[in-house]
Amino acid sequence: MDLLEYQAKALFSEMGIPVLPSQRIDYPKDLKRLKIPYPVVLKSQVHTGERSSLGGIKFVENTIDAVAAAQTIFNLPIKDEYPEVLLAEAKYNADQELYLAVVLDPIVRRPVLLGSAQGGIDTETAMKNMQQVVVNQEFSPFYARRLMVKIGLQGKLIESVSHIVEKMYQLLVEKDLDLIEINPLGISPRGEVMALDGKVSVNDYALGRHPDLVSLVGKNISNNYEIKQEQVKGIDNNSLLVTSNLNGVSSEKIIPNYRLKFTELQGNIGILCNGEGLTMATVDLVMQAQGKPANFLNIKLGDYLEVKESLRSQMFTALDLVSQKENVKVVLINVIGIVQTSDELITIIYEYFNKLKSIDQETIPFVLRLLGGRIGRARERLSGLPVEVMENLEDAVNKAVFLSK
Repeated sequence: MDLLEYQAKALFSEMGIPVLPSQRIDYPKDLKRLKIPYPVVLKSQVHTGERSSLGGIKFVENTIDAVAAAQTIFNLPIKDEYPEVLLAEAKYNADQELYLAVVLDPIVRRPVLLGSAQGGIDTETAMKNMQQVVVNQEFSPFYARRLMVKIGLQGKLIESVSHIVEKMYQLLVEKDLDLIEINPLGISPRGEVMALDGKVSVNDYALGRHPDLVSLVGKNISNNYEIKQEQVKGIDNNSLLVTSNLNGVSSEKIIPNYRLKFTELQGNIGILCNGEGLTMATVDLVMQAQGKPANFLNIKLGDYLEVKESLRSQMFTALDLVSQKENVKVVLINVIGIVQTSDELITIIYEYFNKLKSIDQETIPFVLRLLGGRIGRARERLSGLPVEVMENLEDAVNKAVFLSK
């Protein structure tokens, strides 16, 4: 379950991660009692990205403009979701913006620190320049500082941003979270740091251990659970009903046992990613390159204690979904931050093609985007298979589009 921005920032504040003065807005009239000085930014509180480009974020200078802007935002759906609340926040002038995240890796069974020197709304650039550090022993500040060096920070920024990452890691562990993301982390001209936007994914199965999270989410969590119960009525509790919509094209799938979000379109390129932001950024890149997505699947990898056999079955199901349609000519896989440098992902793809071969099933080409030091190993292991392995995302997208023609 993903928290809204204002809920994520409440957790940040408790942990000592700096956030701007802000106020929850339930109705436009609440802005007449605003306690923070103008200018302020009004943010739609929805569970999807791209709020800025879709009109869900507006800067205002006075109460009259604020009330008018709030009325507009409350009536503006962002990818079919209307906000129930807005966040009014002080304006901040950032000289630089970073991307930071801490996630759980189900393969190496360890947390992973992620960072990019290019944060903000340009998700594609952040992903192209992503760096990672696996926390393979007991956590220490060394891991955070190592990430800072890899993303190119220098001087006092290494210490100040490392401190933020340490707090993020502590929050992840204490609350049994799946993901903590700060994008962007703003850096002022004086070198001060500020979490300007944040995302927190809560492990649904751990909520029973954290009544404070249940209290934070309040009625929203009850509503979410009611929807899930209604959706799967008459279906095994281990099943998930997924409904997605894009440009008027909808798909509805029951995917047993797995946490998969799958959307079918009308093109010829299958897309498999992990994480909503990465999925939509990859879809956007494909379309910008004149490609036509046939579908896209967000594989939401679960708890990092998940056994390898479960992950293998999950990935096989995901690969079947994105590739086994008559109109699909190529599959683009862009999985980062979780399993992208893991030998296990390479092995799963190798075994998947062997499975298809064993049943004499026709195969289509795959384009696999990997980061880091596994490129050579992946190419060696997957040689002889119709799999192109690339490190650069733009090159991978262009290759997939070329193969789809």
